[in-house]
Amino acid sequence: MRGSGLDVGKIRREFPILDRKVHGYPLVYLDNAATTQKPVAVLNAMDDYYRHINSNVHRGVHYLSQQATDACEAVREQVASFLHARHSHEIIFTRGTTESINLVAACFGKRFLQPGDSILLSGMEHHSNIVPWQMIAEDKHARVKVIPINESGELVLDDLEKMLDSGVRLVAFNYVSNALGSINPVKAIVAAAHRRGIPVLLDAAQAVQHLDVDVQDLDADFLAFSSHKIYGPTGIGVLYGKEEWLNQLPPYQGGGEMIKTVTFEKTTYNDLPFKFEAGTPDMAGMIGLGAAIRWVQDLGLQNIHDTEFGVMSYALDRLREIEGFRVVGPTDARHRAGVISFLVGDIHPFDLGEILDQQGIAVRTGHHCAQPIMDRYCIPGTVRASLAVYNTTAEMDRLAAGIEKAITILG
Repeated sequence: MRGSGLDVGKIRREFPILDRKVHGYPLVYLDNAATTQKPVAVLNAMDDYYRHINSNVHRGVHYLSQQATDACEAVREQVASFLHARHSHEIIFTRGTTESINLVAACFGKRFLQPGDSILLSGMEHHSNIVPWQMIAEDKHARVKVIPINESGELVLDDLEKMLDSGVRLVAFNYVSNALGSINPVKAIVAAAHRRGIPVLLDAAQAVQHLDVDVQDLDADFLAFSSHKIYGPTGIGVLYGKEEWLNQLPPYQGGGEMIKTVTFEKTTYNDLPFKFEAGTPDMAGMIGLGAAIRWVQDLGLQNIHDTEFGVMSYALDRLREIEGFRVVGPTDARHRAGVISFLVGDIHPFDLGEILDQQGIAVRTGHHCAQPIMDRYCIPGTVRASLAVYNTTAEMDRLAAGIEKAITILG
């Protein structure tokens, strides 16, 4: 793996929060799969919006409204380009990945799901890509089927062709597992589904910040991601959908903006993308997302990936020196992105996480909203150290030393 050429020291100076101390120690922030920190470029863009442009978008004839509308619609164009979408109206703004998946589950299920049908998921899904499908399946008297995973944290695709039977109406799975870091074989699964005319929803919440995601190359029918996991603000996310699918789906919510005409007798719905964007959107969030994507593109996703790969490879080598250390999921850094999920001996993940926190090291512990994965491995949860472009090998040494201290304390 070639070097990235990125100056990580310079990058870190763009994140004010990385300068703070926790319990008297310099912060080591390794909870990036939950949410990334925000660079000054994002903070300034949102501040500038509220100070100089703030106004409701669309339909306003006054200058500020037109400015706000232009700025927000420019972000839609920017997201479309970032995902390599064919049309900007295939980009729907939501509150995040969870709402994006709920939107598709509710609308697709309402239109296409019949009693006895099934939705095919993978065994490594986040709860947000399980529960919405269970809810609509229960309403429609359908069922959820699951692609199993093996001990190495990889999907078992031997029986995929059989699982894609005539009753499957949609396949939904993640590009990168939030709990394991596994990178799934997206193109192979999408191609297998499409050979049977089955659409696919891709959860890319843990992918877009690490990998170049091209929806046309992947041929995904729907794709979701969250701003706050790619250095942007919380409360804003994206649903990409192919135009032909979005046009077939009914609206998700009713209200302002998603209509053309309203009478007490009948409502005519708006065109894409506004049919799915009822009410006042998060304009500042959209502006912040645009700034975050610009920031990522300026660094280059390949450079980000190479930088993170180097730190992850170093971390795995260093952590394997610790007695009792065990990676959960893929052992090869080439098969994972962003996440190291692990256990140490018989130490409970919560206990290890608390001792690391007392040393200023922020990790996530528990089931990571992926309880079926933990059930698969018969464990209560894991410690998850998740990386971003601003993490360093020195921080991995801090993590290793923190774990060794925890072992000493807990015996």
